[in-house]
Amino acid sequence: MNNLTTWINKKGLGSVALLAVLLLVVFPLAFDIFRLNLVGKYLTYGFVALGLVMVWGYGGILSLGQGVFFGLGGYAMAMFLKLEASDPITTKIQSTPGIPDFMDWNQLTALPLWWKPFEHLPFALIAVIAIPTLLAFIISYAMFKRRVGGVYFAIITQAVALILTVLIIGQQGYTGGVNGMTDLKTLLGWDIRTDSAKYILYYVCSAMLLGGVLLCLWIQKSKLGTLLLAMRDKEDRVRFSGYDVASFKVFVFCLAAALSGIGGALFTLQVGFMSPSFVGIVPSIEMVIYAAVGGRMSLVGAVYGTLLVNFGKTYFSESFPDLWLFLMAALFIGVTMAFPDGLAGVWSQKVVPWWKRKQAQRLAIQRAVKADAALDASGAPATGANTSLSGHVSGQAA
Repeated sequence: MNNLTTWINKKGLGSVALLAVLLLVVFPLAFDIFRLNLVGKYLTYGFVALGLVMVWGYGGILSLGQGVFFGLGGYAMAMFLKLEASDPITTKIQSTPGIPDFMDWNQLTALPLWWKPFEHLPFALIAVIAIPTLLAFIISYAMFKRRVGGVYFAIITQAVALILTVLIIGQQGYTGGVNGMTDLKTLLGWDIRTDSAKYILYYVCSAMLLGGVLLCLWIQKSKLGTLLLAMRDKEDRVRFSGYDVASFKVFVFCLAAALSGIGGALFTLQVGFMSPSFVGIVPSIEMVIYAAVGGRMSLVGAVYGTLLVNFGKTYFSESFPDLWLFLMAALFIGVTMAFPDGLAGVWSQKVVPWWKRKQAQRLAIQRAVKADAALDASGAPATGANTSLSGHVSGQAA
């Protein structure tokens, strides 16, 4: 046990271990299945927050369109689930049995060709990562190779989010339109609506999120992570050193997109639907707020920020239905003004130094007591011992 603790401290994984205990032990014991399913939904947003820490905190690239990749991953999984729920027997009352209900409502008479590969789960799982990554590669390669960055890149990502939202809503017969894809029930015959399924999906989501944290932490501690930081602070210097800055930016942006796609797929499985309301500009900006509240340089902090903001949204909307939007705005503004580095900054700059001071004071007092006890044992006057202890305590208090 001591060897494990030493290894965790040496690798700097103490905060990750604490998060793992919170997610895998504390929350399942503290919450009923309804609340635990809500936490599971919040954790799917945590994948987006992790990607933002990498692309914004480490790469210096502010993306205001991460909802695009979250939505694409969610739609890829929803397409498979919707096809499974649209078998000829279940849809026999439709004009055209065997196709999704929204296609039948829009007078489609056959399944579109590009939907057919999503009848297979392996293809859908690959598409969850491949489609968001491919779109991210196209956007980032076109922009970064031309050295487009900063606020211009942020605006472009917003435009992409708006375009995709309009496209999904406009192609109602193929995407479900503004209602999205609903009534998703089973995964290979396994009912995902039962309590046992919700528990399993929660643990799968938590384990994958922790795996994502470890992956990103490994990248941060590697040479690539160092180059990302150097690129963020002194991009021209890195370029003059012979590195292809654009390629690093493309990589980290694609990594963030892949993580967001995984989060979207897990969201679809846990909630049972996917709609364009998770793709647009507003959800994308909310996802940036998750990372900002938690700390854009901290992976674990981003997860805590995601949980805090979504817990606040749920609590305020339930307790103060007429004021909850104002209270959420106050929470965002207050946290960012009081703690510019987010929750992680409070921990590293306030809590840790305070704890170290307390530990040092406690250790100094223990040493003073031992020294006085040694003096007493050697026959020294008691008044001298008391004076020594008082001096040590007074020095620490000063």
